[in-house]
Amino acid sequence: MIRINLLAIERERAKKKVTFQSGQKMVAGCTMILVLAGLFMGWRFFLLARQSKDLDAQIAAAQQETLRLHSIIQQVQKFEQQRAQLQQRVVLIEQLRRDQAGPVHMLDQISRALPPMLWLTELKQSADANEVVISGRCTTLTGLSDFVSNLESSGYFKRSIEIVSSSTEPAKGMATDVVRFSIKAVFQQPGAPKPATPPAPKAGG
Repeated sequence: MIRINLLAIERERAKKKVTFQSGQKMVAGCTMILVLAGLFMGWRFFLLARQSKDLDAQIAAAQQETLRLHSIIQQVQKFEQQRAQLQQRVVLIEQLRRDQAGPVHMLDQISRALPPMLWLTELKQSADANEVVISGRCTTLTGLSDFVSNLESSGYFKRSIEIVSSSTEPAKGMATDVVRFSIKAVFQQPGAPKPATPPAPKAGG
């Protein structure tokens, strides 16, 4: 009598069937993973592209804003330069207004201080606009001292006026010699503070 073990055959078929189904599931799982990975990469690429586009737009807007601000800065700098120039002009005009009265008063006081028989030959300002050198002629030394005294008493010249030089020389058409002189004076407006006079030394000190 021949016995056939059908149960073993069924088990082998079942094993083969299970193994085949497991392989299919693995392949399906890997495929799903690949699909999901592809979808994630695509979504990530789209997101990065969108962010890059937004950044490009922000950079372009920032560049336009920079150009606009640069133009405004240039306008402000130009305005500041114009304002500085106007301020310099105003200061110069005010200084000229203050100084223009000085020479007028100076000449007026010099002409008022001239004694008889004294005439001027030259009037020259030094580097300091308030310092003036006056040259002239007179017939006597008394006339020169009167001229210096008149200038000092006018209040428009600081004390004391320096006599730079004085000498006698013959004059054409005149019987007597004339005194040739040159003095240096410092002009000041009336009411300007005068230098303090040093105290007189005490007797026996």
